[in-house]
Amino acid sequence: MIQQLDDAYFMKQAINEAKKAYDAGEVPVGAVVVCQNNVIARAHNQTQLLNDVTAHAEIIAITSASSYLGNKYLNNCSLYVTVEPCIMCAGALFWAKLDKLVYATTDDKAGFSRYGKELLHPKTKVLAGPMEEEAKALMQSFFKSRRVS
Repeated sequence: MIQQLDDAYFMKQAINEAKKAYDAGEVPVGAVVVCQNNVIARAHNQTQLLNDVTAHAEIIAITSASSYLGNKYLNNCSLYVTVEPCIMCAGALFWAKLDKLVYATTDDKAGFSRYGKELLHPKTKVLAGPMEEEAKALMQSFFKSRRVS
């Protein structure tokens, strides 16, 4: 059987990264950077591990992809992330000149779209929703497990 390399396939890769964050006690956000149908970077939140508020999955993935390509710009790349990026990550994506951003579920409290899509580079295409239920369920499970009864 031939695997179709589509948005759902790459979002599954990001969800696998989010599960690693969940297992490590991090907010379960995962990201992958794709260039020419190849995953060139994988990351998940590591803010607790690194004691660094900037260690979001998107930032780590951008850094890794830039290193892999030997270029600070990701204009021929797509980022798949399980949760809508915050404004810090949107700013980093702006400067990386990302071609396409795909996120599974919105973040009504801290997502960049609350502040306007102009936070991203004007040429960046945005797609929301692939595998939304899976990503949302992972986030809800994580925060439910941390609430005190």
